[in-house]
Amino acid sequence: MVEQTENSDNSRKTAVSEIVSHFVNGLSEEHRMLVILKSQLYGGAWAPMLDDLHNRLAGKPYIFKLESRIRDDIERIEAMRSFEAEHNIDLADYVEMP
Repeated sequence: MVEQTENSDNSRKTAVSEIVSHFVNGLSEEHRMLVILKSQLYGGAWAPMLDDLHNRLAGKPYIFKLESRIRDDIERIEAMRSFEAEHNIDLADYVEMP
């Protein structure tokens, strides 16, 4: 019986790994850059990065100037953050850092 549970866990991990690989392979350069910035400038957390972008939109002080459009970046971040939460991963572990 234990073997079935182990096989089930391994099958689930393999399925999640395939889903993550497919997702990461489909990321645009803009998405990848946001993952890199999250990892290198924001301590691996999306929240401070989103705060920065929202502050910039509101005309408040912000930390880092991103080159791409803010609203597009916010949408990208929200989608990637949801994916990370759904699969209990950090995309920075899968995106090659410069």
